[in-house]
Amino acid sequence: MQVTVLGAGIVGLAAAWELSLRGHAVTVIDRAAPGHGASGGNGAQLSYSYVQPLADPSIWAQLPKLLLSRTSPLKLRPQLDPQQWRWGLEFLGACNAETSRSTTEQLLALAMRSRAGFESMMATLQPDCDFSATGKLVIYRSQAALDGAARQVELQSELGSAPQRIVSPDECIVIEPALVTVRNEIAGAVYTESECAADCLKLCIALVDALQARGVHFILGETIDGFALRGDSISAVTTSRGAVDGDAFVLSLGSASNALAQRLGVRLPVYPLKGYSITLAVDETPGAAPTVSVTDSAHKVVFARLGQRLRVAGMAELVGADASIPAARIESLVASTRAVFPNCSDFAELNPWTGMRPATPTGLPIVGHLPGAPRNLLFNTGHGALGFTLSFGSAGRIADALDEFGPSPALPEPGRGRETKG
Repeated sequence: MQVTVLGAGIVGLAAAWELSLRGHAVTVIDRAAPGHGASGGNGAQLSYSYVQPLADPSIWAQLPKLLLSRTSPLKLRPQLDPQQWRWGLEFLGACNAETSRSTTEQLLALAMRSRAGFESMMATLQPDCDFSATGKLVIYRSQAALDGAARQVELQSELGSAPQRIVSPDECIVIEPALVTVRNEIAGAVYTESECAADCLKLCIALVDALQARGVHFILGETIDGFALRGDSISAVTTSRGAVDGDAFVLSLGSASNALAQRLGVRLPVYPLKGYSITLAVDETPGAAPTVSVTDSAHKVVFARLGQRLRVAGMAELVGADASIPAARIESLVASTRAVFPNCSDFAELNPWTGMRPATPTGLPIVGHLPGAPRNLLFNTGHGALGFTLSFGSAGRIADALDEFGPSPALPEPGRGRETKG
């Protein structure tokens, strides 16, 4: 079957990888270079076991700060945008215990599958992506917050997650000596020994090389304009330079997916959550920079070691598709880093980045068919801050959905799935 994947971020590339493994002929289209959307400078953590969704009952108590505080790591800035208001209301509607539990269960199942797919890819490809499996600490600065985390750990244990445990401040220092500076500021942490980290952009580049070697065709630097329909199916996707046909299409364009789906009369509850990161060269002195991944839950900042670099990422802003990088947001990440790991770097180069995480109100990605959409269109978007973590699980589900079409037909004639002149 000829499958055209729209999007060359980690979610689209993982889908292309899985589809190619299953014998499909694959074309990937994107207007940007692979991995240069929300994937490029993400938090780098592969969080397979601690997947608590942002839509949680605790949001209600935080709402005044989210709306009014200039320093809040989560920002809701109302605009004259009906999509933003609708998404925001649906998000608040999802902030209840029942929805949070259901979302957690589904995210854990998808994450478990994703781990298996990722590990299989790593064994086959062995990419240079600064992969590490040193575990993760999620630190909490109050006993109340730690108690809430303990309840989440208990829930996830019931749902079959990898082993996790609550650790004391002293145990935190044993696990990650670089946390000694904040020993007296934390109540404890959730420790997951099996969690991992990797440079998502490096992996995207390695995947492209491997996919091209497998015969996957890439059309990059092209704007996707819309679709050509034949009956209840898509016959081709139209681009700035022509049409690209296919037997099936996978929409993996992140936060840009909604605008394209609307041209088919399909509404996706996906809105960008803007995040930021910096990447620092680390001081190699033992105990200066962390080797274990760390999440500072109070400040919503994550720290992931990538070889001789430290990725620091955080914040979630519901501010539309604004790609600017305000100096204040980068300064906030620097301040957060200095506060937790004051000796980790000389902070000479920050490499600031921003990306638009494609989020659904519940936190569950949209993977597969949707009612009212063309029958040969599969959606693969809305992964929020867990795109890297969930990408290979989603890829498996996309490939399963295509298998439901029946046995793959003979490969198309030369030129099928390639760019044609309009």
